[in-house]
Amino acid sequence: MMELVFATNNKNKLREAEAILPENILLLNLNDAGCEEEIPETATTLSGNALLKARHVAQNSSFSCFADDTGLEVEALNGEPGVYSARYAGEEGNADKNMDKLLHALKGNSNRKARFVTAIALILEGKEYLFEGSVEGRISEKRRGDGGFGYDPIFIPDGFSSSFAEMSPSEKNAISHRKRALEKMCIFLEERNQKA
Repeated sequence: MMELVFATNNKNKLREAEAILPENILLLNLNDAGCEEEIPETATTLSGNALLKARHVAQNSSFSCFADDTGLEVEALNGEPGVYSARYAGEEGNADKNMDKLLHALKGNSNRKARFVTAIALILEGKEYLFEGSVEGRISEKRRGDGGFGYDPIFIPDGFSSSFAEMSPSEKNAISHRKRALEKMCIFLEERNQKA
């Protein structure tokens, strides 16, 4: 059994990761690692923020760890909100205000193309590894569904008519950006174990 700290205070992300990771990985949270302070996200890229969070845990605990940062990139807004997705409408990180601002910015725009991107930074035995997953889709005209979190009520993945918020957790986890990034990390860990 491998113990891995997921450097996040976001309970939704922890739940998703628990559902996606294989049973031979015991997922620990920041409290388990004794890292209770908020880790600032001051980098200008998703992978930069993921590395900041993972390095903080690696430096302040004895655990192997990973962290992620996720952004929603909207084509008509030149890739915004991107790395600022969680704080798009202000530092308090209010999902409703973020969605309102985004829908307002796209009002009357026929180009609704968007993609979710997750960058994961893994630190094992002092070495850093990066993984990325993305899912293409579009922004709906209004919120749909009450599941999920963040921008899920306004993101419809390509090939589907439902928003992420209208899907069950297992439906979303089967195709999500976070799933794709976590899968790459799991394949890497599996191959590493086989070589050991």
